[in-house]
Amino acid sequence: MVKFNETLPRERARGMNAVVLAFVGDAAYSLYVREGLVCSSDYKTGMLQKLASERVSAKGQARLCERVYGRLTEEEREIFLRGRNAKKPTKSKNASVAEYNISTGFEAVIGFLYLVGDYARIDELLAEDAQ
Repeated sequence: MVKFNETLPRERARGMNAVVLAFVGDAAYSLYVREGLVCSSDYKTGMLQKLASERVSAKGQARLCERVYGRLTEEEREIFLRGRNAKKPTKSKNASVAEYNISTGFEAVIGFLYLVGDYARIDELLAEDAQ
């Protein structure tokens, strides 16, 4: 039985399919953004959803990734490239193929860091996007 917030060994997480890492990273990033918005504002849910969806989108994630890419470690860059280059089961409706590929790579990195329990590193990378 898996427990909530149970971490995986780095080797196991690194060996996971990059699209699976992106699946987890999408959820972790969405929660990070939503929590940041709720804790830093007094907006109603409609406005919170609008603000969150601007960030938790392929376009928003691609923009953020461009700002943080230079700070990725070698391991994180390798995971990013695997996610960016992976064959994806779906296509984006509102972003270019390049934006969608970059966002998938970004999500793979966040998913990896989340699964290994490196929440401090997620904070390091995403701190500028918290508000």
